[in-house]
Amino acid sequence: MDVVSKAVDSISYGPADPATALRRRDAATLRAVSLLKSASVVSLLTLLSRITGMARELLIASTFGASALTDAFNVAFRIPNLFRRFFAEGAFSQAFVPVLAASKARDGEVATKTLIDRVATVLAWALLLVSVIGVLAAPALVWVMASGLQKNPRSFEIAVVMTRWMFPYIAFMSLVALAAGVLNTWKRFAVPAATPVLLNLCMITAAWLGAPWFKALGLEPIYALAAGVLLGGVLQLGVQVVALRKLGLAPVMGWRHGALRAAWADSGTQAIVKLMGPALLGVGVAHLSMLINTQIASYLAVGSVSWITYADRLMEFPTALLGVAMGVVLMPQLATARATGDSVRYSAMLDWGLRLVVLLAVPCAVALIAFAKPLVAVLYQYGAITQNDVQQITRALMGWGVGLIGLVALKVLAPGYYANQDTKTPVRVAIAVLVITQLLNIALVPWFAHAALTLSIGIGAMINAVWLLRGLLQRGSYRPEPGWGAFTLQVLAASAVLLGFLLWANGAFAWTQMPDEKIRRIALLGMILLASGAIYFTVLWATGLKLRQFLRR
Repeated sequence: MDVVSKAVDSISYGPADPATALRRRDAATLRAVSLLKSASVVSLLTLLSRITGMARELLIASTFGASALTDAFNVAFRIPNLFRRFFAEGAFSQAFVPVLAASKARDGEVATKTLIDRVATVLAWALLLVSVIGVLAAPALVWVMASGLQKNPRSFEIAVVMTRWMFPYIAFMSLVALAAGVLNTWKRFAVPAATPVLLNLCMITAAWLGAPWFKALGLEPIYALAAGVLLGGVLQLGVQVVALRKLGLAPVMGWRHGALRAAWADSGTQAIVKLMGPALLGVGVAHLSMLINTQIASYLAVGSVSWITYADRLMEFPTALLGVAMGVVLMPQLATARATGDSVRYSAMLDWGLRLVVLLAVPCAVALIAFAKPLVAVLYQYGAITQNDVQQITRALMGWGVGLIGLVALKVLAPGYYANQDTKTPVRVAIAVLVITQLLNIALVPWFAHAALTLSIGIGAMINAVWLLRGLLQRGSYRPEPGWGAFTLQVLAASAVLLGFLLWANGAFAWTQMPDEKIRRIALLGMILLASGAIYFTVLWATGLKLRQFLRR
């Protein structure tokens, strides 16, 4: 019998006849299948987003290379992204989704629509104020993020201009996060997962067509990327609003002072604001580490910020496909289970999510460490990217690989706290991990330069994940189902065989020596990746893991 069925049957409902027990098992199975289906939809659409994102990065890399200008763009782009994560998928979503799910479960859809309107009103006013301040304070923000750019005054000036162009992007994306939270709570996962593709398409168009046009106008061609970012934010919000209108849930924002006062006084809004306090601190701590690392990278060799950014794009494939998809699907489900007092279902969903993380993140981590150079060479070694750039991106990517399991697991473990409206515990852990990460930077940067920055974050993510897991176990919120020992051994055995194959493939071909043989190199990489998947899952099957039964848990 599957885990979720056992969990449901274990709840005390009083005497039950066999027909009632069968209905409960059927309902549990349907929930499990629905959860897997939703996660699969999000993963597939996220894969499309990451593929277009990779195409975007490849075009930017081949057009602009790893230079002072790309460092300037990457710094400028990180500034609105940092604030977006304060107001969007970071602190706001962590506070908004649990309150929204609880309101829907307890108070009904009419009351929840009122909550959506009032939260949207407060958020819109806050975003307007932040956007104005951000545009005015762009020079100070660039200096705080990467003062090392001042070594090249022109690069610093360009970063300031692009920051001003892109800063309003946070307003659009924060409203997108509100819309996504509503759609995900209503189990409409497809639109929020698909809309990031629009940003990538806008930036691809900007690099391909916009850059030559800007150059013809006598402007820096890289400014086209900033215009593409802003247009992408507008289009993403437009698509989400259409989806909300179809559900009758498009927020009505109040722009009068009285409407703002009423929205601010709402108990649901106050609950979200109260939860956002520690969540903001948590997001701030997490991104303070990124800010410090960007500062350090800006003082290292020219191109260091870009090398890390290109490696980050590759790392985002597994973290988005596994961690983000699981987090998006699990958050409202866990919040609903908590709101209805179903602790058994809550624990069973966490167990299922963590097993899926181990099953898929471990082989991905092996690939990022043992097969990093072929991945980087095939994907990036074109145009302005040199062999030295490939080597430096490879080193940064291997650092991410060390912490990949932790980075993905956090996307499952953190919602376990947020769904319980506990945003304080992850913050305390994040503060401790920040200190550990920077101590690692002090020790490792002299030896590994920019690669130490990704390695320290990776190690910190592993520590963070173990810490959060220990907390869930201690408080009894998560009770592991039987079979973890055998399952772990099966995954490790399959990963060991995969490691041997990838090490052979890494050394068997001169990956960086055939940049002109594009088709051959791409075909070779594709065959090796397909063979890697076949080897991994064949070994799992040979050790007795029944994958279909596992996924239906």
